[in-house]
Amino acid sequence: MTSLEAARIAVDALIDGGVQYVVVSPGSRSAPMAYALAEASAAGRMELLVRIDERSAGFTALGLALSTGSPAAVLTTSGTAVGNLLPAVMEANHAAVPLVILSADRPEELLGTGANQTTVQLDLFGEHVRFATDVPAGSSPLRAVETALAAATGAFSDLAPGPVQLNLAFRDPLVPAPGDTLLTAAGHPRFRIGTDPLTMNLPPAASSLEERRTVVLAGHDAGPVAEAFARAHGLPLLAEPSSNARFGPNAVGPYRLLLTHFGPSSAQPIERVVLFGRPTLSRPVASLLARADVPSALYQPVPVAWYEPGRRTELPLESLADLAEFAGRGPSDWLDTWLLAGSAAQHALDAVLAAEPAATGPSVGALVWGSARGQLMLGSSNGIRDVDLAGLPTAEPAATVYANRGLSGIDGTISTATGIALGGRQETTLLLGDVTFLHDAGSLLLGAGEALPDLRIVVLNDAGGAIFDLLEHGAVRQAGGYADTVERLFGTPHSVDLSALAAAYGVGHCSVSTTAGLAEALGQPVEGRTIVEVRTDRVGLRDLHARIKAAVAAAVGGVLSG
Repeated sequence: MTSLEAARIAVDALIDGGVQYVVVSPGSRSAPMAYALAEASAAGRMELLVRIDERSAGFTALGLALSTGSPAAVLTTSGTAVGNLLPAVMEANHAAVPLVILSADRPEELLGTGANQTTVQLDLFGEHVRFATDVPAGSSPLRAVETALAAATGAFSDLAPGPVQLNLAFRDPLVPAPGDTLLTAAGHPRFRIGTDPLTMNLPPAASSLEERRTVVLAGHDAGPVAEAFARAHGLPLLAEPSSNARFGPNAVGPYRLLLTHFGPSSAQPIERVVLFGRPTLSRPVASLLARADVPSALYQPVPVAWYEPGRRTELPLESLADLAEFAGRGPSDWLDTWLLAGSAAQHALDAVLAAEPAATGPSVGALVWGSARGQLMLGSSNGIRDVDLAGLPTAEPAATVYANRGLSGIDGTISTATGIALGGRQETTLLLGDVTFLHDAGSLLLGAGEALPDLRIVVLNDAGGAIFDLLEHGAVRQAGGYADTVERLFGTPHSVDLSALAAAYGVGHCSVSTTAGLAEALGQPVEGRTIVEVRTDRVGLRDLHARIKAAVAAAVGGVLSG
């Protein structure tokens, strides 16, 4: 079997298994797969994207898998090209995303001989993949592809979905035979699944259930079932932005600042916690879940990839009926008390932000959250936490929200958002910090003829890494002894001209410094790629958060004591 014949079998099997998009990084050893994919794309059977940077390619494929709900593949040549996929594979592992790695390799007779661009590629990703196999040169890859896709999509009952690796060896010749021609292009397919925000309903909790002061925590990827469960049981809903449950009548906005007001010494202490999805954002939530005196349960109807069984304290429950028995139903005044406290906290927070003359992280987060439509991606670091703090829950979900919370890295964020926008085929907004933006700035490069996403990139530019000021390092800076060290090692200051960078890549750019200016920019239609740079200052950020916390504490304390 020639290399091209084997590649065509692999491509057919990938398409039959639901792969709609493949992201290709150029290389010679992977040429048979590239030519076979080009044939399939020209025939209108799948869509092909090209990225010169393998790390960007990997995260773009990750975004495509997230927004389409189907496995997406990335193809690289041999050598270091494969290693560049590791960050995307790690994220896909912990986020249970069906990412298919197609790594081209030299034939067996060249391994270990010092042949150029040759290394040990099988099992390069270790435990981060659900399945990995070598496909020897000259053999059919059909069975390997079918098994890999089954593992990637969660077809095995004991495994969550996740990344897989097919290490495909090819022997010369690597190119089509003389006289072969590409079919006349039939046009690209227009794949799109329903990615609009979802809601659902559950029957009201049975009156026979015991009354309990339970809270519903909706972590990353919880889904609308968390909102429906809270509403059905009359319980307060504490939802992270990427839960896709931060809406509805039971949702509480700045919940993380309220948890101490419902602690063990309060008039109405939290008695139980029901967890949907993965909590990733705040220490108050982590502290609540760590309390031995507050029983907690995790809704887990299918295997998940973000923790090992037995390593968390929550009781895993597979059915909503069992979860209902555990949670009970809220006492008559339980939800009202939370909503009253939440309203007071929101008003106090908004008043502090309104008094700021310039844009701040929380004010930007609140505005982006309130204006986003279609799809919204939130970068790691401060961006998603700003939205979690200040983003007002909506009556109905306005956008489908994404975030790389598998490992919460800042790498590949623009690439992931690009894949989400292209796969979802609707307007997409990305909120991220300047360090996160610069880390993946190379992904702004799209080759001639490549599909352009409708992607608005909102960059909160405070010339460095602001999140560390809100951690222990901020106190170290304030103490003075290590101030310069903290700034250099954690603040990582820079003076990059983002407008010049945008111009170099042919991306639209505008700069604002106030929430009014940002609101005007966000009111423009999302057509192609644009960068909205929000210029702000890290100085005083720690103090701002302290003032927010104090204002909320005073407001909530006054409401609850009255």
